[in-house]
Amino acid sequence: MLFFRAYPSSNRVLSQLDQGLKKFQSRVAQLRDEDVDLAALDEPEVSGMAGTTVTSNFSYAVVRWLVAKYPSQLSIDWEWFEEEDRFGATMPRFMPLLEDDSMVEAHVPFRDWLRAAAGRQNELRWIIDRFESLEISDKAKAELYDSLKLHVTWKFGFRSSRTGSKMPTRQIFFHDKPLIQRRDISLVAELNSPSIPVQKLSRAQGEKILDMARETSAVRYRELHGFTYGDARRVLKADLGRGTEMFLMGVPPENRLPLRAYHAALVFKNSIPVAYFEGLSICERMESGFNLYYTFREGETAWLYARILRLMRQLLGVTVSSIDPYQVGHENEEGIESGAFWFYRKLGFRPVRPELMKLTQSEERKMTNDRGYRTSARTLRKLAAGHMLFELPGVSTGKWDCFQVRNIGLAVQHRMARDFNSNPREIREYSLQFVQRVLKIKTDRWADDEREGLQNLSLVLGMIPEIEKWSLNEKEMAARIIRAKGDGDEDGYLKLMQKHMKLRDALISLGS
Repeated sequence: MLFFRAYPSSNRVLSQLDQGLKKFQSRVAQLRDEDVDLAALDEPEVSGMAGTTVTSNFSYAVVRWLVAKYPSQLSIDWEWFEEEDRFGATMPRFMPLLEDDSMVEAHVPFRDWLRAAAGRQNELRWIIDRFESLEISDKAKAELYDSLKLHVTWKFGFRSSRTGSKMPTRQIFFHDKPLIQRRDISLVAELNSPSIPVQKLSRAQGEKILDMARETSAVRYRELHGFTYGDARRVLKADLGRGTEMFLMGVPPENRLPLRAYHAALVFKNSIPVAYFEGLSICERMESGFNLYYTFREGETAWLYARILRLMRQLLGVTVSSIDPYQVGHENEEGIESGAFWFYRKLGFRPVRPELMKLTQSEERKMTNDRGYRTSARTLRKLAAGHMLFELPGVSTGKWDCFQVRNIGLAVQHRMARDFNSNPREIREYSLQFVQRVLKIKTDRWADDEREGLQNLSLVLGMIPEIEKWSLNEKEMAARIIRAKGDGDEDGYLKLMQKHMKLRDALISLGS
């Protein structure tokens, strides 16, 4: 029903679907009253149905948000509780004299302690309030809370469920003709198509979108960095066409990655959330994670993905798209079963490893000679062992084939072990001083977030042998790039990197 709600053929069908979906909560309640086993509704493919619950060890940030939004709908599932030692070591901060029990007794009734301490308050809310009272960073609070591995049950309402989640919309796109198929899509043509209309939302509107993104993820047992820590001040709404809207967001400086720019998006089709996207970018290269919710995989998937990449090129200037092996089936049987490799290959992506490209071409010849031929699951697993890339014709061909940002991080670790006796403080201090001297940077008027960007990027810039020979203009631009990492959004950071060819080439060299 949700699929047809996203792809309705007429207003009459739309109305019937909306009425039918509203009945699910009472139908589930009736089944529960009849003692029907509803365990099958907990599976990730169907979880989040109206009238059900989800139980998961959500992160501290998500639980804190849930407690603020829906305190009466939450509880701790004690049947999953296993970390007694961690609980006993952590909770004496909040429960006077608990150590007299937890440090020496074998079977401590922790829930009795918690009930007594919380009084009439919701136990989970009391715990979160106590953690929030700690005078430590949010990151430290999260590490402490997450170590407890508490499983939280959320008994969500209809509007938070996958059945009832819907965004207000003024216009519905009716599908009275066949859906757009993958064979109808040219990724090159889409990437060169006219600009997509975009508008910036107010902070209040951005908060509403982030709330929907978190709800949509949580009822499916998922979390996404960009939804959990999204910046409500910088949410963009893009009209992709055909009743499809995409809401793109970054994260505030304190939650950014050290090197790559981060963006996430939630996609709605005729007001229904159908997919999410994650882009991790450096220079003109973006690692793209495209996830269509299970229900909607027979829809206009290729068209939607092409439109998303068009928008990312428009906003960020990225022209090279990389697909992680997991996305095409590496250690991901769902990707193997769906034939994800061929989805991307037929859009124009190519394996970057020569032996996998050779195997791909062999499979393509078999398909040409025998229209009934299908690649075996065993071969698909081989093909999924490496990254895939798409490059706009004539842009950066082959330059990024061997690049992985992880290689830069590993190079820093090797240098730290070799030259600084494996001491992170020493390599940070040396790199910071070196880069400040070479680039003639004075941080007196820099914001804390800009200084944090300098701390991280100096580790990489300090490994570029030619940096001292850069021109004055190149050094000044490098300093601007550093400041941009901790300023505003990360769009400017990326676009400056794309103009600094020596820095780009050095990053490719370090990461390849």
